[in-house]
Amino acid sequence: MPDLSTVSIVEFPVDAEGPYGIAVGADGAVWFTYVHDGRIGRLAGNGQHTSYRLETPSGRPSIITAGPDGALWFTESHADRIGRISTDGAITGFAVPTADAGPFGITEGPDGALWFTEPHADRIGRISTDGAITEFPLPGSGTFPTMITAGCDGALWFTLNQADAIGRITTDGRVDIHPLPTSGAGPVGITAGGDGALWFVEIVAGQLGRITVDGAITELPLPDREGRPHAITSAADGSCWFTEWGTNRVGRVGADGHITEYALPDRFSEPHGIAAGRDGALWVALESGAIARVDDPPV
Repeated sequence: MPDLSTVSIVEFPVDAEGPYGIAVGADGAVWFTYVHDGRIGRLAGNGQHTSYRLETPSGRPSIITAGPDGALWFTESHADRIGRISTDGAITGFAVPTADAGPFGITEGPDGALWFTEPHADRIGRISTDGAITEFPLPGSGTFPTMITAGCDGALWFTLNQADAIGRITTDGRVDIHPLPTSGAGPVGITAGGDGALWFVEIVAGQLGRITVDGAITELPLPDREGRPHAITSAADGSCWFTEWGTNRVGRVGADGHITEYALPDRFSEPHGIAAGRDGALWVALESGAIARVDDPPV
């Protein structure tokens, strides 16, 4: 049976279903995507929320991240566009050169640019803060690159959802692929852990994974293999936190591999994105129509 512990969880309803990607901005607010509604949302510390309408209501804004320029950057999977929103709500969009690329994951790179995945084009993209885009093809086809993060080694690491592998790309475009031990794993979220390794989730296999920068992989089955882990982020204490979309939980994994799970108040909340706040709290995007704050994580 899962080890379901208790922490303080507060949910802040927003005005529509669809919160999906989430990030903490330079202004200290929580920013998130409305994946079904073509908007970017902002949640202030006092719980008040604001939203900003994008050009294409059906553009499907997906993942969002804080950029090196103080703005938030996000992907629009159906609009084939990378978006930028300043903390005062000014929005700019940049078209991806490859049609039907479906940009999804995005992260700040070590070179001062934003790096993103193109699942339908088997490519990794790079966009400078002035909007110049470069694309790097991956080996193979149908690999479906999904989430991406910067590693401690100065490279970008990403999940290959359909290839059951973890990829690494240097800032000059050199690519290495590391197959996972489990076939049909379906890796999605990935983050740089406090231990210098990369931690990721396997949504189909119901597992967590850890890969060192030299490619050594360890897999950790969840207590409930039906949890369908989706996103993962690192916390200040060296642990990683992840969402379990299939069982409406968030989980914590320590550097020692111990996993603890926490039930969300609403059993139909559909947790997706997760981000660590500056004050040690975790913020979770609930597709049912709320943002959750998880306080007092264990140390």
